[in-house]
Amino acid sequence: MTTAKSASTKKPGARPTKPLKKKVVAAPRRAKKTAVAPPAPPRVVSKPKRRTYTFAVGRRKSAIARVRFVAEGTARFLVNGKPPDAYFPTFEMRTLVRAPLALTGFSSPGDFAVKVTGGGLHGQAEAVRLGLARVLVKLNPEFRTTLKRAGLLTRDPRVKERKKYGLKRARRAPQWQKR
Repeated sequence: MTTAKSASTKKPGARPTKPLKKKVVAAPRRAKKTAVAPPAPPRVVSKPKRRTYTFAVGRRKSAIARVRFVAEGTARFLVNGKPPDAYFPTFEMRTLVRAPLALTGFSSPGDFAVKVTGGGLHGQAEAVRLGLARVLVKLNPEFRTTLKRAGLLTRDPRVKERKKYGLKRARRAPQWQKR
């Protein structure tokens, strides 16, 4: 039965409250005694030897050439996985690419691996030439004066100009007609 005091604290239409239950916490279980094996010795995994290389980037128009020189190699020279004679179709482009090597007289048993993207073949050839020249300077700083005089360390900044609205090309206006 309700007393006067408890009746006044309840709101009309409220549900009856349940008494709070105390939570019973179980005692921690004891682990069963079993034979524990000694920890296994740490495995020694030999990492493969990382080949060190010299890296440089050459750019021309929208072509980008990433050149790597690996000192421990077999004197291979590959452009996108192919020899330069197979990748570049004309004699002019092949001589462009080999110009830094011919000018410095560089000969080493290392490998040149070049990855070229973007642009046309001529722009790619000039990008490879700049990348090769930069790698050679990193390998031997004495080559710098020779390559600089020949203009092989200068990046050609000329890029195709963007088309403007109202024109046919970057600067070509539509033909004007009087009548």
